This record gives sequence, structure tokens and C-alpha cells, in this order.
Amino acid sequence: MNETMVCAVGNVATQPVFRELAAGPSARFRLAVTSRYWDREKSTWTDGHTNFFTVWANRQLATNAATSLSVGDPVVVQGRLKVRTETREGQQRASADIDAVAIGHDLARGTAAFRRTGRPETAAPAPPRPEPDWETPAGSPDAARQQPEPVAVT
Repeated sequence: MNETMVCAVGNVATQPVFRELAAGPSARFRLAVTSRYWDREKSTWTDGHTNFFTVWANRQLATNAATSLSVGDPVVVQGRLKVRTETREGQQRASADIDAVAIGHDLARGTAAFRRTGRPETAAPAPPRPEPDWETPAGSPDAARQQPEPVAVT
């Protein structure tokens, strides 16, 4: 499969828009990616050009992104790059979209508290499996290799 996979590091520029579609949940937001360079004359870091991408997320990623992201959050987005061209009002325009595979907060610029989401319930729960017997029979050769239980010192 020939796809252009990218990893973009930037800031959330617009509040994620969540939609419940027939194909499943979908969310989109704009991502601002600004290059920075060391300006030797000023001896400081300077912002360069800013690129904007529309990030699209689907299914569970869309639900989690919509509830986890806010404007200004530093994020890392990995996904498929899609460049589109269209003519609007007689002018040719180009835009770049990222069909996200993974989105996460950039921990180089802050902290995050991760919480797992619940798994969707299945139609029929799996039957319980018995616990394995981890005990070693007393007369077996492996029993001699077992370590004694620790003794509490008072």
C-alpha cells in the first residue's frame, strides 16, 4: 500500500468538532505546526512559518479526541497525509489533511493524566475460564527447587 504517513507535532488550533455519522463517530480539528530555529544574530529561538492541517479522526479515536483535546494543547498526530486541491471563486487552493491513526498530548511540553475508556459490551460474554493450577505437587522434582516462604522478623 502506498501511503504517505506523517508525524506532526504542534498545537490544537480549533476546538474539535464531533459528529455521529452513519459510518460511526468522526471528529476534526485544525493543527498548527510552527517551525522554530536558532537566530544567531539575536541569540534566541525564533518562530518560522506555521503550517495548518485539518486532522480527521474516526471511531473510538474521534470520541477520545473530542473529549480530551482543547485549543492550545500541544499534541503529536500520526496519520496519512492527504493533499487536496480545489478551485474556489476562480482561485486554485490547496489544503493538507491528516487522517489520524494516533493522537496524543506532547509530554515534552507538559503532563497528562491517562484514563482508559471502557470497552463496548459484546452480545454474549465469554464463558469463565478456570484458574490454572500453579501449585507444584509435593512429591515432584520441582518441589525441591521451590524457595522457602519468607519469615517475618519482629
